[in-house]
Amino acid sequence: MKEQPTMGGKSPRTLCIDIGGTGLKSMVVSVHGKALSERSLVEIPRPATPRAIGAALQKVIPGRAVFDRVSVGFPGVVVDGIVRTAHNLHPSWAGFDLATWLLRTTGRPTRVLNDAGVQGHGVVQGRGVELCVTLGTGFGFSLFVNGHYVPNVELGHHPFRKGKSYEDLLGEAALKKRGRKRWNRALGHAITQLQETFNFRVLYLGGGNARHVAIPLPRNVKTVDNVAGMLGGVKLWERD
Repeated sequence: MKEQPTMGGKSPRTLCIDIGGTGLKSMVVSVHGKALSERSLVEIPRPATPRAIGAALQKVIPGRAVFDRVSVGFPGVVVDGIVRTAHNLHPSWAGFDLATWLLRTTGRPTRVLNDAGVQGHGVVQGRGVELCVTLGTGFGFSLFVNGHYVPNVELGHHPFRKGKSYEDLLGEAALKKRGRKRWNRALGHAITQLQETFNFRVLYLGGGNARHVAIPLPRNVKTVDNVAGMLGGVKLWERD
C-alpha cells in the first residue's frame, strides 16, 4: 500500500479512529498528541458487518482537508491492514482489507492495528515488559517489550478460570451478568495471573469499563484514560 506525502510540508495531522464493540470514535490529533478536533462518536450498527460499519465510519470522518493520515484501532487481529478476526463484530470481517478501504475512502495513508495495541502505544514508557489491557465489550490485550509491540496476542480468548476465558469473565456481558463485585474479584485474579505469566514492569488498565475498577491495585498497575486509545494513533507513525 503506497503512502502519500504529508500535505503542505506541515506537521502531519492524524485522524485517529477507534472501532469498538459498541461505538465508533474519531478525533484529529497533532503530531505532539494535542487534540485538534472534538471527539466524534456514533454507535456500532448491528449486524456489525464491514458494509454497515463502513457507512457508520462515513459519519465520523471529517473533510480530508483537516487531516493528513489515518490511524485505526480495531477490536481483533489485524495483519498488514487486513482484518483476520473480529469476535465482537461480525464473521464477515475476516479477510477484509480495512487499510486499503480507508485509503481509498479518505485519500490519506492509513495504518490499522489491534485496538489494545493502539492504546498501548499511547501509554507505554518503552522500558521492560509492559502490558495494556482494555476492559470494554471484550478483553483487549497488548504486549510491549522495551517499547516494541508484539502484535496480535489475543489473550482475551485464552483459558483463564474454570473453563472460562479472560473475556468470558471480564467482558461487558460478564460485568452485567455477574455484577461489579464478582467482576472485580475476577479482575484481581487476572492481574495476579498476568504478573506470574509475564512478570511485567507495568500493567495499564484502559477501556470504557476501567471506570468500574474498585479493588486495590498493585503499585505497578495503573488505570489510564480511554483517550489514550486515540492518542496512540499518532505513535503508529513512529514505528519501524
